[in-house]
Amino acid sequence: MADNSLPPSVKPDLIGGHFRTFRKDPTAFLTRMAALGDVTTFRMGSMPAYFVNHPDLVRDVLVVNAHKFHKGRALKRAKNLLGEGLLTSEEDFHLRQRRLVQPAFHKQRIVSYTEAMTAYAERMAGEWQDAKNEGVRDIDHEMMRLTLQIVAKTLFSADITDETDEVGAAMTTIVNLFNFLLLPFSEILEKLPIPHSIHFRRAKAKLDEIIYGFINERRASGEDKGDLLSMLLLSQDEESGSGMSDVQVHDECLTLFMAGHETTANLLTWTWYLLSQNPEAERKLHEELDRVLQDHVPTFEDLPNLKYAEAVIAESMRLYPPAWVVGRLAVEEHEFNGYKVAPRSLVLVSEYVMHRDPRYWENAGEFKPERWETLSIKEASQRYIYFPFGGGVRRCIGEQFAWTEGILLLATLARKWKLRLQPEQKIGLKPQITLRPKFGMRMRIEKR
Repeated sequence: MADNSLPPSVKPDLIGGHFRTFRKDPTAFLTRMAALGDVTTFRMGSMPAYFVNHPDLVRDVLVVNAHKFHKGRALKRAKNLLGEGLLTSEEDFHLRQRRLVQPAFHKQRIVSYTEAMTAYAERMAGEWQDAKNEGVRDIDHEMMRLTLQIVAKTLFSADITDETDEVGAAMTTIVNLFNFLLLPFSEILEKLPIPHSIHFRRAKAKLDEIIYGFINERRASGEDKGDLLSMLLLSQDEESGSGMSDVQVHDECLTLFMAGHETTANLLTWTWYLLSQNPEAERKLHEELDRVLQDHVPTFEDLPNLKYAEAVIAESMRLYPPAWVVGRLAVEEHEFNGYKVAPRSLVLVSEYVMHRDPRYWENAGEFKPERWETLSIKEASQRYIYFPFGGGVRRCIGEQFAWTEGILLLATLARKWKLRLQPEQKIGLKPQITLRPKFGMRMRIEKR
């Protein structure tokens, strides 16, 4: 056991502790910290912070002692956008809201969503058939557009095809400006008429317009379409008997609208990149798709037979997890390996760093879907060496939706097309709310 001294650290910046170094390249900073030990410390301005990077400690934060921690500053500030949705709410209110939302993600519901998933993917495959500019497209943009249309259709029974680019642009603005909300004194800055604040408010207003439009239209019709929106509007808490206000419905809808497309879009973008760099894995994927699907569009019933496609998705999420870091704020004193963490300290765990830790992963930096032939996803998740959807009571409510969508979209598109990275395309990480590609992802679409 250690004494009460601080865990290992690196030299801080002259001003603001380690804030500027962290902000400049968060994944590199946390990887560097992990090399110093399972528990390390740094400062985010005046706030003490700890990075824990051991499966037992990850489970400690997310599961065993989750009651000792609340959401970190990032998601507290996200309330400015998402209100009291599942991502930002705490304790009893969070559990109540989760109970009300959960039915929309039961297996039979997800089965009903799959037809829309493959229909929109097939439509995109048709658009690619007529691709101009010699078949070169921004695949990160394409995947955002595709998953945005799917989440609108499956969860809100809305076709936003004509508004996709406008809504997608608002989403991207929000994501790009989110780090602005984490700056010291951002609570004051966001109220000033400066460009960042103005752009953020405009983007938020656009998303609010879309979501409240869904709500008002459904309230007016009174129709029960059996989707998430109807479930939220008709829901009643078993204990209190009360339903949700329009504001609460808005907060949950916007949370799932953003989370439901942003994460899967990034997952698929990185998957296309990895396949383009690993021709043997791509060949095995195509072989499986030809054998299982022959000449039909994939369905929910095909999923058990698309094992290699599942392994490709799992391996992509290992190397490039869309949710790359989890932040928690200690609400009472806790101890990690003998180091005491005081209340109001920030605690971070990182999927990106853990998923690449050579102690738990052979050839950790390599894309090897075959590793999932001997290691089950469930086992890796239970050991907390793999936690792309978090863990504990805050584990992602849309996990099965995401697995189903990721595999089906990959299978639908890859059965007809292969993608090739443009020679001039640079690759880098842009760790924001999610792990986006820093320079986009320009790829050439080629018929198989």
